Amino acid sequence: MIKLGLIGRSIAKSSSPSLHKLLGELTGYAIDYRLHEPKDNSPAAFAETLQQLRAEGYRGCNVTYPFKQVALDLVSQTRPEAELVGSTNTLLLSDGVLAANTDYTGFIRGYRSRLGDLPAGTVLLIGAGGVGRAVAFGLFEVGASEVIVFDRNAAAAQSLADAINAAGFSADVVGAGALADAARLADGLVNCTPVGHYKTPGNPLPPELFGGQKWAFDAVYTPLDTEFLTEAHRHGLALMSGFDLFIYQGIDAFEIFMDLKVNATRALAAFQQRYALHSELIR
Repeated sequence: MIKLGLIGRSIAKSSSPSLHKLLGELTGYAIDYRLHEPKDNSPAAFAETLQQLRAEGYRGCNVTYPFKQVALDLVSQTRPEAELVGSTNTLLLSDGVLAANTDYTGFIRGYRSRLGDLPAGTVLLIGAGGVGRAVAFGLFEVGASEVIVFDRNAAAAQSLADAINAAGFSADVVGAGALADAARLADGLVNCTPVGHYKTPGNPLPPELFGGQKWAFDAVYTPLDTEFLTEAHRHGLALMSGFDLFIYQGIDAFEIFMDLKVNATRALAAFQQRYALHSELIR
């Protein structure tokens, strides 16, 4: 039995155990994937939980809110994409700790699977948190020319834009007053906030700002058809869903944990069938 896990807060309803156990079935491995919630949000609590997993013989773990950035302080090796993004969501616990970022690689795979060679162009990115950082950098791998960042936390938006520019890409920050102009100039619309989740319903972008763009992506995948994607679909935009990111980041993480390749098409079909997932917007 191979032990894997997830470290984060408020993770009781995570779909990661189901995905990794299924990937184990498809590749011939018995997977025990467990959720681990540190006692608080502190780096010390995360470090204590990570040490516990290492002591118990875990092969690897995923990392989620609010530990994706602090986790980098505890690793012995960092893959290039985690170094670029400045955060990790995947730790291989072997000789030392290797940090990867499969939100970054998973977004790129998901984008190409849905949108092919369509250049991302100028992108309005709403949400500068952990997933937003990974997606922002991933956008430049799929043809983004500029990422315009909006976040209600202006400091977080500026921090992300500064990091993007320091890496040699192009980014700018907009406030609420300039959001409409940014949306109308954008080729792509991206939501990396929790708005639209079944616990926090709504649309992070006013409906009247949709239209004229080419594509849209929503990191939220519960529900699959968010208000954001529904409005984008109504205006004829090509769509990538949060489920695409979830499935591909999970496959990439599993491949790192197990040092093998997964048939992504087979895994996607099996997961959708087993859990009766269906989108009215994306086929």
